[in-house]
Amino acid sequence: MDLSLGWAASTLAEMIATFVNVATVLIGSALGLLLHRRIGERIRTVLFVGIGTITLVLGMSMALQVERVLYLALSVVLGGLLGTWWGVENGILRLGEFLKSRFQREEGGEFAYGFLTASVLFCVGAMTIIGSFQAGVEGNYQLIFTKSVMDGFMALLLAASMGIGVMFSALVILIYQGGLTLLSVWVSPWVSELMLSEITAVGGALILMIGINLLDLKKIRTADYIPAILVVIAFVLLDPWIPI
Repeated sequence: MDLSLGWAASTLAEMIATFVNVATVLIGSALGLLLHRRIGERIRTVLFVGIGTITLVLGMSMALQVERVLYLALSVVLGGLLGTWWGVENGILRLGEFLKSRFQREEGGEFAYGFLTASVLFCVGAMTIIGSFQAGVEGNYQLIFTKSVMDGFMALLLAASMGIGVMFSALVILIYQGGLTLLSVWVSPWVSELMLSEITAVGGALILMIGINLLDLKKIRTADYIPAILVVIAFVLLDPWIPI
């Protein structure tokens, strides 16, 4: 019994930063929803343009951290093919529609889009990976706390423009970021500086796609490219044996 209590206490301590991150996204989304019900279409368009522009800048800054451009190019192309084959975006949209049917009564087609956009923005950056490892291995929560503040403000803006779907991205943060934190002791030996830079670059490419969607420049099925992260991880693990 004492061993079980000790394990539970240790797990709770490791997860505290993720719980804070989830809370800031929920609070930011709730505040954004208050605005969402009060703003007109013109103001919503202004929000979309502003968030889209910020997202493009963020995605570009992340993508420029690439060290192996070939890995980035191949990962995005191969990941997009895999995601299309597996139907990743359709699956996420179905999940969004399921959540919408349970938690949103009013009509509106932005639920799944908001859920997808927020989930990618909050989870693909280097801060998520490094912060999770620092929390799990070192007990250092500073980076995740900083990320939490940033995510809270972004959740406010996203929810104000896209609605309640943004709030449900907190579930993705809890599962993905929390899982990384709990697995950090076992996963961290595989995570090199090259791994971080390439994952960040691919994540930046995905965020660029979101920015393009927000600005209504072209409709890109962003979620179908999520497997690119798995592909680039495979490339980095094989890097010692790939002649470049």
